[in-house]
Amino acid sequence: MELGMVGLGRMGANMAERLVKGGHKVSGFDPNADARKAAAANGIAPAASLEALVKALPTPRAVWLMVPAGKITDDTVNTLLPLLAKGDTVIDGGNSNYKDTLRRAQLYAEHGLGYVDCGTSGGVWGLQEGYSMMIGGDAKTVEALRPIFETLAPAKDQGWGRVGPAGSGHYTKMVHNGIEYGMMQAYAEGFSILKHKEEFGLDLHQVGEIWRTGSVVRSWLLDLATDALGKNPNMDGIAPYVVDSGEGRWTVDAALELNVSAPVITLSLMERFRSRDDDSFADKLLSSLRNEFGGHAIKKE
Repeated sequence: MELGMVGLGRMGANMAERLVKGGHKVSGFDPNADARKAAAANGIAPAASLEALVKALPTPRAVWLMVPAGKITDDTVNTLLPLLAKGDTVIDGGNSNYKDTLRRAQLYAEHGLGYVDCGTSGGVWGLQEGYSMMIGGDAKTVEALRPIFETLAPAKDQGWGRVGPAGSGHYTKMVHNGIEYGMMQAYAEGFSILKHKEEFGLDLHQVGEIWRTGSVVRSWLLDLATDALGKNPNMDGIAPYVVDSGEGRWTVDAALELNVSAPVITLSLMERFRSRDDDSFADKLLSSLRNEFGGHAIKKE
């Protein structure tokens, strides 16, 4: 099966390369000429523009987007719209907000075009291990794309599936990432508690290795944490500043809209916000309040 890939950053290029290795023909476009050149070295036919990419594909066309959520996705979707023909399909494999996906899918449906949202997990390891894909869209359209999903997945019958109509793939991936926030926070806090028990002199890498086999807390995230601790036990050179992709926020928003209690995911998101405040006004006010009501000492800067 032939596919067009828009966005040849690391993940997009890796997905395209896995498809090529699986016997598919892939044409790719990225506004960065160096990205196109690198992709070409891995068997991906480069296109100099979206227009050229569409022209290079046989009908009915399938175009996979791996671009950042928000305006860039909107711009790409809107540019592709007049270039495509009835029966063509766009697959959004990025981390789009599912509400944006619903809007885009409706727009494409009005023009006789397919729009499939594919929540994609696997990161930089997907090229070797395969990708987990949560897919939303028309059942017949998704089925027609089965060869693509089977090649990208860890196995033909594992790690992927149509979870519902348009929007459901990105919604499921959003919640997946919210869960990921909570799991990562728990590992980070646990290893921090171990590290601060200095009199035991615990080897955190060793502990992680022990937990990786047989333990109820074993997971791929633990594998990665253990690997990181083996390379850099004290996290030297890493600032205590944690960014967020936005999906944790959207998960918390959904929980609020649905009146669902989600304290772990919410607090893990708040901790990321806190990590970015290296001059906390709130903590200064707390210290001042203790001094006001109880005469407690204030540590000066």
